[in-house]
Parts: sequence; structure tokens; C-alpha cells
Amino acid sequence: MPTIRVPATTANIGPGFDCLGAALTLYNQFKFTLRSLRVTREGSPQEPLKITATGAEADRVATDDSNLVYQAFCKFFAHLGETPPAVEIEIAMNVPLARGLGSSATAIVGGLVGANVLSGSPLGQDEIMHLAIALEGHPDNVVPALMGGCRLAASGIDRAWEICELNWHSDLVPIVAIPNFELSTTEARRVLPTDYSRADAIFNTAHLGLLVRGLETANADWLKAALQDRIHQPYRQALIRGYEAVRSASLSAGAYGMVISGAGPTLLALSNGAQAKAVQTAMEKAWTQEGVSVDVKVLQIDREGVRCEV
Repeated sequence: MPTIRVPATTANIGPGFDCLGAALTLYNQFKFTLRSLRVTREGSPQEPLKITATGAEADRVATDDSNLVYQAFCKFFAHLGETPPAVEIEIAMNVPLARGLGSSATAIVGGLVGANVLSGSPLGQDEIMHLAIALEGHPDNVVPALMGGCRLAASGIDRAWEICELNWHSDLVPIVAIPNFELSTTEARRVLPTDYSRADAIFNTAHLGLLVRGLETANADWLKAALQDRIHQPYRQALIRGYEAVRSASLSAGAYGMVISGAGPTLLALSNGAQAKAVQTAMEKAWTQEGVSVDVKVLQIDREGVRCEV
């Protein structure tokens, strides 16, 4: 009966659109138990799947075969050419849905890793990673959810992906402001242009390079410049009520910068440890004044990724 704990993630981090992500100390948990298909007292066969969910927004989690955890579970066995076994999945929710914190990535990674452990771990981390990316469609959330830390993903030459771990300075603190409204990834992608200018491409290339060094050193000037972006944030800001007010408040309180976490609407500020509490308070006050209920959390980077207890 493996229990799989998977961290939330923040993706993009400014100029790192669809290629950069980091694991956070906020978790969803998935427990898998194999079921024997006995006949019930009423004489009907026991269902091969049982899913229960507890915690934040648990009432919105699908409990049939459309559940994303179970979809990933079945994908694993299809990859092996096997029929998935009857299973009970218990889900403990802490990562909010459709908020830009990688809830779908936790489900995909949890389902794949749970299936792998139940099968005696025939697949290594690299194979599971490729299955997860195929299910999610891009690597920026599932890779750090699986491996932990801050990860940059790039398409390879001789293989599909090259994954690079980036050093995240220990004094660099992520603060996430999670509003009480959702923003679908589909809607957030719909507002993006299909083409970009050469100037915008050069701008993001330079700023992503600077961000890598800024995350490693916690250099304030580098981070303030590096968190700028021209690929996705200018187009998505209008979808997030109170964005500019929260951004201004976070900077005034000492944050190096503020960005959209994933597709939003969660907003991510980076600060040093000394200013983190002030930034948290400022972001909460600013969004509340905009009429938005918000949960602001001071987190850390999860360095381990997915964890399993049997």
C-alpha cells in the first residue's frame, strides 16, 4: 500500500515560459491499495475502482475513471502492455485546483509513481518523467514535481529531453498568493499571440539567462531585472483581477519581483528571508482591498520531489 506525496510547483517564473519550474513545500498525497474483486453480499461484483478524496476542494475531485490520478495509473500499465489492477485510491488534497500551482502535475506524477511501486518499480525515474511529460503536454510542472528543486527542461538532440537542475539560493524565499478564483490554462493560453518579434525573443533569452544567475546568487539587482517577461505575462495580467495592485504592494514591501505562477491566477513573489513576512502581509492586504479573498503562504523550495512510503 504505497503512499505517494507530490509537491506543488510554480512554473515559468517570469521569462522561463514552458521550460522552467520549481517544486514547493505544499503537497498532495495519494494512497494506493490493491483490491480483490469479491462478490458483495447482494450478489453483485465489487467495482474495480474506488476513489475517495479529502481536504481542500475534495468535493470537486472526480471519483470515477475520469480522475487524472487514475488516468495516469492506467497509462503506466498501458505502457507495460498490461491491464491495470483493481485499486482503491485515497487522495489528500492540499494543492488548490486550477490556480497555477501544478495540481494536475501532482495527479499525473502520483498516479505514475503509485503504479510503478505497486508493480515492483520496473521503470526508472527517466522513463516515468517521459510518460509524465507526454500526459501533461509540457515539462515545466511535472519535472520538478517528480525530481524536486528548480529544473530547466530543453529538448535534446539524441533523446527527447535534457533536464538541468538550477541552484536556488537558500535565502531566496517564494511567497505565493492564492486567490479564491480560478483561471483555466486553456483561457490563459488563448490570450497569447501566435508570433513574437525578434526583440521580444532576445529580451526573454537575455532575462532567462540572468534569472538563472539571480536564483543561484540571490543578487537583488539581477533578480529585479530578470523577472521581467514579454512572452506570456503582459497578455495574462488582464485576466487576473488586482494584479497591478498586488505587484506594487509586494515590491514596496521588499520583494525582488512578482510573477504569475504557471498560468495563474496565483501570484509568486520572491524575496529574502528577512522581508518575506512583510511581503506576505502586503500581498494579502492589497488583494483583500481589491475585494478578493486570498491565502498567502511563505514557502520553501522542495529539494526532493516525489516521495513514497510503503
